[in-house]
Amino acid sequence: MALWKPAALILALTMAVSGTAACSRLGLGGGSPDAPQNLENFTAEQIYKRGEYELENTRRPEDAVRYFSEIERLYPYSEWAKRALIMQAYANHRAKNYEEARGAAQRFIDTYPGDEDAAYAKYLLALSYYDQIDEVGRDQGLTFRALQAMREVIEEYPDTEYARSAILKFDLAFDHLAAKEMEIGRYYLKSGHYTAAINRFRVVVEEFQTTTHTPEALMRLVEAYLSLGLNDEAQTAGAILGHNFQSTPYYQDAYNQLRGRGLTATPQGDSWLTQVYRQVIQGQWL
Repeated sequence: MALWKPAALILALTMAVSGTAACSRLGLGGGSPDAPQNLENFTAEQIYKRGEYELENTRRPEDAVRYFSEIERLYPYSEWAKRALIMQAYANHRAKNYEEARGAAQRFIDTYPGDEDAAYAKYLLALSYYDQIDEVGRDQGLTFRALQAMREVIEEYPDTEYARSAILKFDLAFDHLAAKEMEIGRYYLKSGHYTAAINRFRVVVEEFQTTTHTPEALMRLVEAYLSLGLNDEAQTAGAILGHNFQSTPYYQDAYNQLRGRGLTATPQGDSWLTQVYRQVIQGQWL
């Protein structure tokens, strides 16, 4: 039996497969929810191919899940059951049944940890978290789990295509966390809760400094510190912004705010921002 590659199969699913006539020859039902019945009379391969057909030719990937699940039930521990298990994960992900996708992917990892397709299963598991964090306001626990799962793919399978994709998605999820801190910080700033806002912007500057949100966080720090009358901190935040992001509109905004108070964007005092500024000058920040 030839080795089966899930990535190759998924690519193939974008092309034409056997078609309705082939499924008719197999004697399997159509795409209705009640189709998987009396499957004991068919081989694992026949049921599997019907699952493939459902993925390619219908808009109900959950129907494919039913076929792949039956293979696992009727032909446990077989090669086809192994193939069907990871395809359960894929089909559930297509259907946006993310918890079920994670469950199938994790069963594959637990049952076949040394299999060459374990990397794909691990990636599917991570992707099932990642695809749920498309909105900034959603539960950030999903983002943390996505980051952890993507990191595992990167560390455990560094030379695979899945690791390369995981690196890109890791960066985007990391940026997402910073976006959430910024969203909350802006709310506090607008509400006049300046200390609470500063705490949020500080997290972005110290923990998410490689994200796209750092310039705005520094500008907001200037605004918040000026509102509290803490001019040294405001000037130091402006100095960091000018050193790294002078070409951005955020620097111009901060510069105008400082200039309006007769201040300059130069480091002052000995705050946490002063420490950050020293690291910038030494080339150890960002």
